[in-house]
Amino acid sequence: MIVAGADLFRLNFAHATIVEHAETVERIRAASEAVGREVGILQDVPGPKLRLGPVENGVCDLHVGSRVVLTPGTVTGNSERLPVEWHGLAEIVEPGDVAYLADGAIRLRVKEVSEDEVVTAVEVGGSVASRQGINLPDLTVPLPAVSEEDLERVDAGVRMGVDVIALSFVRRREDLDPVRERLSHYPYGHDVPLVAKIEKPQAAANATEIVDAADGIMVARGDLGIELPIEEVPLVQKSLIRLAGQRSKPSITATQMLESMVNSTRPTRAEVADVANAIIDGTDAVMLSQETAVGRYPVEAVAMMAAIARATERGLPDDCWLEERGSKGVDDSATIASLAVQAASQLDVKAIVSPTLSGRSARLISGYRPHVPILALCGTTPVVRRCSLYWGVRGELFEEPPDTVDLLDACGEAANRLGFAEAGDKIAVTVGVPTLRSGGTNLLKVHEVPDVIRAA
Repeated sequence: MIVAGADLFRLNFAHATIVEHAETVERIRAASEAVGREVGILQDVPGPKLRLGPVENGVCDLHVGSRVVLTPGTVTGNSERLPVEWHGLAEIVEPGDVAYLADGAIRLRVKEVSEDEVVTAVEVGGSVASRQGINLPDLTVPLPAVSEEDLERVDAGVRMGVDVIALSFVRRREDLDPVRERLSHYPYGHDVPLVAKIEKPQAAANATEIVDAADGIMVARGDLGIELPIEEVPLVQKSLIRLAGQRSKPSITATQMLESMVNSTRPTRAEVADVANAIIDGTDAVMLSQETAVGRYPVEAVAMMAAIARATERGLPDDCWLEERGSKGVDDSATIASLAVQAASQLDVKAIVSPTLSGRSARLISGYRPHVPILALCGTTPVVRRCSLYWGVRGELFEEPPDTVDLLDACGEAANRLGFAEAGDKIAVTVGVPTLRSGGTNLLKVHEVPDVIRAA
């Protein structure tokens, strides 16, 4: 999958054990080393969602017209009785209410409520699996924003060395605070980007404050399409991507992008158009879910997604985006990022090269969507991996010289060595003076790659 074009791997911590995820992280790192390209790992923290408990053999079928009892406790579920990992369900539903399972594919109608149990009838059947979510679109479920179990998962993710953390079912900006506080307990933990998953109506309504508080967003269309009228989701998606783009915050578009490739070697034309439109709207990443988690053709799905992205990016509205996107007037670094992209649009510049200690300068440049590649020269491997989330950015490990002149020449040498520019070509370089200071980008130099490249 890495060879086929995957840049970032999402691990859903709602499923599998901590030990199993740690083993997956090791496999990803080993595969990345074998390929010779760093990729990122995103930890998806479940957040406040009603979920089923374990199901016998991992999956069971629910048939139209059958009776299914939703019950709290630790029973193993089957087609007649399903455990719910919350004891308050019977207190908030009443006969006539609707519950959706399996990302809305299955519909249950509440028939009666008896003590702690909820008796339902299956109106639309299908297969359900262990730990899948339950959606009650007409009700507000009083669940905590972040549970202690979620915070323990964050602890585990940090110990594994994940590069990005995504929090599910964020409803307001304050929902991010417990995770921020937990990350502050770890060295460099405050640097781990925190992505807010937008999948509740409250999140869509509070989108501006959430985007401002988060380091990025994920438009999680599965639950969003159940919690909102499904016909509203496309416009909400476009609005969220635009909002993130105006702040140079990365956005991820997710769910059912190439779903037919779970069982087919080719996607539908509508799916291809869906992926392309998200890219045209300005999303930083397009994400596969079932296609690579349980699908029969995971490598082919990644290759197809990458091919759609490459084809679509040939027609992106670069000049328009320079005006409509990006963090304008925020600070020196944001202004330098804007100027670098303007220089690239007016001069014969082959690449924008940005030495960065945190990845922020590369993210700010990426926000303007330059028509040339962005080379982020990073002091540490975690920052290299973090850059895999940012559109158009390639991160490379780099030891930054303390002298500014030496730094400019080293940027040119790196661009040449990595195939971004040849000797004599121009590159745009953003640096901070004095050097080796995070958040201090204050200089733009249009630099000519030296004719004599020193040995690495």
